[in-house]
Amino acid sequence: MQQFGKVAVLMGGFSAEREVSLNSGRAILAALQSKGIDAHAFDPAEQPLQNLKEQDFQAAFNILHGTYGEDGVVQGALEAMNIPYTGCGVLASAIGMDKFRSRLVWAGFGLPNVPYEVLDDNSDFAAVEARLGLPLFVKPAAEGSSVGVKKLKQPGELAQAYQELKQYHGAVLAERALTGGEYTCAVLGGRALPSIRIIPKNEFYDYEAKYQRDDTEYLCPSDLSPEQEAEIRDLSLRAFAAVEGRGWGRVDFLRDEEGRLYVLEINTVPGMTDHSLVPKAAAQTGLSFADLCVEILSHATVG
Repeated sequence: MQQFGKVAVLMGGFSAEREVSLNSGRAILAALQSKGIDAHAFDPAEQPLQNLKEQDFQAAFNILHGTYGEDGVVQGALEAMNIPYTGCGVLASAIGMDKFRSRLVWAGFGLPNVPYEVLDDNSDFAAVEARLGLPLFVKPAAEGSSVGVKKLKQPGELAQAYQELKQYHGAVLAERALTGGEYTCAVLGGRALPSIRIIPKNEFYDYEAKYQRDDTEYLCPSDLSPEQEAEIRDLSLRAFAAVEGRGWGRVDFLRDEEGRLYVLEINTVPGMTDHSLVPKAAAQTGLSFADLCVEILSHATVG
């Protein structure tokens, strides 16, 4: 497809999610090439980003996960070089990468947030445990792919978990464990795709369940009623629009025991491996993996 010109698939990078990014990137690269697109792998950890201009790339398919790839940094660099790129812009990427600040935005728009507290060195950890209840989750606010997420079940564990998670980027969050189910809903080109119910066989949908285990169950279409399916799609579009998202992304949800949906977080550069969720949802609409990659690329823009 000559209209895209020479396309760089940005993969790898420097974050804790490097291996996931490489797996996603290889799948996307093969898909684009299968459609006749002049696509090439480009790893910013192996060559300077400015080589994109020197090598005459006309567009970038960004599949860099985590720090520098999903947080607005590479987006700003691409805009400075006037290279169209896939996915969200600088603002949406930066907000989406920070689970704390994205929740502040959603609260301002009246969207339902999972109950949480921000931890620091002076936190009364026992009081936080009492307010949120046990079990609870603790996580770094600025990492993806469930990196660093812990489920705590016993009183007194939160203080030690906080000390372990201080090494990561951003704030550390403690949040209530909602046990009515984990869901996700992708956004593609201004429309919401069918939701997916995620049923991990271990404690929760952690890094291992996402990328390494083969027994995680995915229900697509999910088990939501038609009314709740309409609700989760509406919430996804609203949450995506609230951070000024564009192109594609994925919004994750938790449901409580009474069936109420809560926005958990947004992924502005979702995974595209054989375990990933956006391709599963796209397939329900008749969109193959290769066609999905082409559609994502078709929304590439600058600024």
